[in-house]
Amino acid sequence: MAPHTVVVSDRPMPEDAGAAHRRVGIRGTELHLAEYGGTGTPLLMLHGFPQHWYAWHKVARQLSGEYRLLCPDLRGFGWSGATRRGYDMDGLADDVLALLDALGIGGPVGLVGHDWGAFLGFRLCLRAPERFTGYVALNMSHHWPRHRAVLPNLWRLWYTAFVEYPVLGRAVLRHWPGFTRFLLRHQVADPAVWTKAEIDEYASATSASAAAGQAMFWQYVLRDIPGLFRGTWRRHRLTVPTLLLGGERDSVIAPSLLAGAERYADELSVRLVPGAGHHLPQERPEAVAEAIREHFAEEV
Repeated sequence: MAPHTVVVSDRPMPEDAGAAHRRVGIRGTELHLAEYGGTGTPLLMLHGFPQHWYAWHKVARQLSGEYRLLCPDLRGFGWSGATRRGYDMDGLADDVLALLDALGIGGPVGLVGHDWGAFLGFRLCLRAPERFTGYVALNMSHHWPRHRAVLPNLWRLWYTAFVEYPVLGRAVLRHWPGFTRFLLRHQVADPAVWTKAEIDEYASATSASAAAGQAMFWQYVLRDIPGLFRGTWRRHRLTVPTLLLGGERDSVIAPSLLAGAERYADELSVRLVPGAGHHLPQERPEAVAEAIREHFAEEV
């Protein structure tokens, strides 16, 4: 792929009657945007791995009549254009801010993120707090890890060894769809929450976006892990009112990893959803929707 080449997937898109779709040109690529509800307070919804905009379809059913939900595919994922570079968290944050500008949304919006989208959400709140009225982070640790909590839980991230390395990671994601299916089934408390069509869709999507998936993990290894262990973000304060919502049975981000950021935040609360795993938007969409309503009602 040449440095300035943009590749857009031609895969069929999942159907969801409530979603309107468009492409928005930003920073040398095009982002695909699914939008629910034409009116109401804008909420920007950032998906995680190994998913895309459709990760929010169950939550959207709960909220689309109340909010304007903006659900982009991150660079290289879903139906957004893939480029050679731009998959580090600061680059992805630049994409999101450029998207808001391109949409003509100058005022602050609500922010919701899941998994990698939630890690990106923390970065956005630290870099551009004036752009967000509040933040709901799902199934992800924050930027101020406690080493005594991280070290005993590193084993939970075993699967990243198959994803992050440039040659191996792309081969696994592109040619081994069973790996993606395994992750999805084993990261939830009850695999029955997935339909076969959903599992097949995300496995196919991950194969198509293998380069982006591997690159995002690799950039995290190169840039974010050293910064987190050096305590880089301890010099920064989280001023956006934030709710960190986790799953009691999350096999990836243990509940113990959610604590410890309170001293670095003006307003941060942590809650657990009983009996839920790592995919709250899929497992407990009603609980996610209610948490969003409560959090953003408080910020009005």
